Amino acid sequence: MTLCRFLLRSLRRYSTTNPFQTPISATTSSAAAEVLNPNFDSQHTTTNGFQSPNTGFTTATGPLSHNLPPPPTPTPSAPYRPYSFSSAEEAAAERRRRKRRLRIEPPLYALRPNPASHSSHINNPDKPRLPDSTSALVGPRLNLHNRVQSLIRAGDLDSASYVARQSVFQSIRPTVFTCNAIIAAMYRAKRYQDAKALFQYFFNQFNIIPNIVSYNNLIVSHCESNEVEDALKVYNHILENAPYSPSAVTYRHLTKGLIDAGRIDDAANLLKEMLHKGHGADSLVFNNLILGFLNVGNLEKANELFDELKGRCTVYDGVVNATFMDWFFNQGKPKEAMESYRDLMGRNYRMVPATQNVLLETLLRHGEKQEAWKLFHDMLDDHTPPTFQAVNSDTINMMVNECFKEGKITEAIDVFKRTGKAEKSKPFMMDVAGFNNMITRLCELGMMEEAEQYYQALCNKSLAPDVNTYRTLIDAYINVDNIENMLEKYSTMVEAGLRVIPAYANKWFGFMIEKGKVLDCVSILSKMCDREPRPDVTTYDIIIRGLIECDNYDAAANLLSQMMNYSVGTTVTLKEFVLDVFTKQGRQAEIENILYRSRSPFPAHRPYTGPRGPPGIERAPQMPQQGGRHTAMPWQTEFYPHTHNTSQMTRQSAHIHPRSEQEAEFGRVAGQSAS
Repeated sequence: MTLCRFLLRSLRRYSTTNPFQTPISATTSSAAAEVLNPNFDSQHTTTNGFQSPNTGFTTATGPLSHNLPPPPTPTPSAPYRPYSFSSAEEAAAERRRRKRRLRIEPPLYALRPNPASHSSHINNPDKPRLPDSTSALVGPRLNLHNRVQSLIRAGDLDSASYVARQSVFQSIRPTVFTCNAIIAAMYRAKRYQDAKALFQYFFNQFNIIPNIVSYNNLIVSHCESNEVEDALKVYNHILENAPYSPSAVTYRHLTKGLIDAGRIDDAANLLKEMLHKGHGADSLVFNNLILGFLNVGNLEKANELFDELKGRCTVYDGVVNATFMDWFFNQGKPKEAMESYRDLMGRNYRMVPATQNVLLETLLRHGEKQEAWKLFHDMLDDHTPPTFQAVNSDTINMMVNECFKEGKITEAIDVFKRTGKAEKSKPFMMDVAGFNNMITRLCELGMMEEAEQYYQALCNKSLAPDVNTYRTLIDAYINVDNIENMLEKYSTMVEAGLRVIPAYANKWFGFMIEKGKVLDCVSILSKMCDREPRPDVTTYDIIIRGLIECDNYDAAANLLSQMMNYSVGTTVTLKEFVLDVFTKQGRQAEIENILYRSRSPFPAHRPYTGPRGPPGIERAPQMPQQGGRHTAMPWQTEFYPHTHNTSQMTRQSAHIHPRSEQEAEFGRVAGQSAS
């Protein structure tokens, strides 16, 4: 019955007045009538309709309850189509089109997560937590990251570590990238114990999820500290617990650490394990093994590894050839060394600057100057950015330094701006590091006018001079006793918002005081106080003593008041000194009011930058290598839990009237005074 209704509905759909109708053949009409009436005789049908004496159907022109139009004659413009598609291929193409559209625009129900599975997915305690992705490095967390990076670039690792450590207590927690930045900076500064302690602090104590870069920093710190077993324990921990695999950098650090420890067989087994786990053949891992076997005199095994590398890689890193070259040169075999070099160059690899710089350095170190200059010019000719970058600032610096070493200053200036002669080559856009190297070389020779020209060229190229730029120029002006230019560069550096670490600030302020520029010191110090972290207590100590020596007691009192307002803290010796001096001037009450005045518990409104440490110190703690705290790091030895208001008021009153143990703490952290 359902089939009959469907056929009747289909027959009603077509009428003679519809110009877009799809014609129905006579065979189809007869079949439909036969279904509706079993006594239908298809032999009585005509071309204009159908009629049977046993049914109620008449011709198409008569009174018929279901009018069926005759099929039209096919024409070239409107071909006869008995079905929806002209062929099976067209129908298949339509199905594929619909599937493609569903893939591009899935239905809404496909985008809705299953509530049951979603809740179980979140509440599953066995699912490993993944580290932050780069999308987390936005907004306030990006600002925190940039602040830590700026302190690292300024060389103030203690303040950078302090800011990063304190941020874990705030709502804006650091990302894994910020933690990795300060840990890597400690490793580069050869402060391996601090790097390991920071890893423990961030990732174990405060449960920030580490990524493979975090583990690599820890592994290389252990290896450089001759703790290879601890590095292997970290490697096994990655295999057992981490939701990711070790990277090629992991195996580079481990193989180098094992070879340095005299365990070359274990390093070879680790290489086999790396290849067995499906990692690609890394040229630098092979290079570590090759160098290890060469150092023990096993040239045959080194060649065997080199052949295996060439068999596994269509293109390998040329650093391996540089390793062979260096070994042959040291063995007094320059012919074999140059054969290895020409074999590499004959392969016509397009090598990145890092690889070619190693080859360039090897040639220069062993006196192959002609080949080195030829390689340098080939690199300039092959430099066609953005298609391919063949040189970087290290390449230029290497050749510039070679010219300065030979006393060819004019040639060094020419090399600095030299470009390739090939048709498609382009000049290298020098960065800040290249300008800094040129300025440093000129300052070493006392050529301050030429160095100033390169400084102006750096500023005119819309490149921002960094801390190293100003530090080099200021030290050079101090060496030539040029106080005016030194003062100008120092002021410009502070106005640019660059961090001046206490060691350099104290040195430069001391030189200015010797030249009678103590008031300029106060002006620059006031600008430095506008940004966190504040200047060190020893810096204030030097300037206050300089003001008192110049009988400028009012400025000294104002500077001491500024110290207390910014919670910089004071040392015992500084307190005794200013109390003694101002007592002789009859201003003891004024100084005591500044030193021991009761501050409001509500600080002045300013941008929040996180807590500045325990109330008894109120300054960034220093790392042990700079005479600060114990090697165990402050977070492992001192813990200040949240207390009630009573204990908070007790600590406040203790800070207002410092006790002897607090004064001892001041002396331990800040160091000896300038006196």
